[in-house]
Amino acid sequence: MSAVTGRVVGASGRRFGAEAVRIEGLRKSFGELEVLKGIDLVVHEHEVVCLIGASGSGKSTLLRCVNLLEPIDAGRVVVEGEEITARGTNVDRIRRRIGIVFQAYNLFPHMSVLANITLAPRKVLKLPGKQAEREARDLLERFGLAEKADQYPDRLSGGQQQRVAIVRALAMKPDLLLLDEITSALDPELVAEVLDVIRGLAEQGMTMIIATHEMGFARDIADRVCFLDQGQLLEEGPPADIFGNPQQARTRQFLDRVISAGRMGGGASGGGGASGG
Repeated sequence: MSAVTGRVVGASGRRFGAEAVRIEGLRKSFGELEVLKGIDLVVHEHEVVCLIGASGSGKSTLLRCVNLLEPIDAGRVVVEGEEITARGTNVDRIRRRIGIVFQAYNLFPHMSVLANITLAPRKVLKLPGKQAEREARDLLERFGLAEKADQYPDRLSGGQQQRVAIVRALAMKPDLLLLDEITSALDPELVAEVLDVIRGLAEQGMTMIIATHEMGFARDIADRVCFLDQGQLLEEGPPADIFGNPQQARTRQFLDRVISAGRMGGGASGGGGASGG
């Protein structure tokens, strides 16, 4: 990264703003198993950071801690200058600023696409129904789903359902979007349409932290790639450095296995990876 006119410029050429997220000394255990072992990470506005690593390395848990879905054991998380892990924090208020999309679509099966998308803006943001519907339809149009507004999730393909889940997160107008292995449940032919949506969001300046097994996609879209191994952030840097010249032996071993498995293809055409993290 280099400083240009007071801002930071990433490998993609995107200019970053102020700090969006600062994670310091983050630790998280489940029983006797320590899943995160002192994670330090800073993400800037408009930056796209991809988390890579084997299943069980802590990627998904890290995202869930940033969104306060998991209480942390030690350390702190600061979002846009506010320590959200401080005692007395209004968790619901914080979550309005942080969107998260999981590998399972989690759409309500008894509600139409439009109803799924407008529920939170109406209930949480207190938007009038007509405004929430208008904004939802605009988002559906933007992502090629306008004709699906009145259909139910079981009438959609997996790729369409995942795009609806992304639209639902965007309808809350988040400052930060967390994406947790969102292609891992998809058939390979459906992966490209979802990755194209994420690529478009990156080009529009959305701040994102993405846990992914799609190495080609991470290489193409990320400003920075972070390799997690056994709960530690072992190595981070521009995609060209991480994929082309990794410094840690464990990173090289992981990427060698990825290459051997044929999973370093282009970001828009790779198949779905294994779940977990």
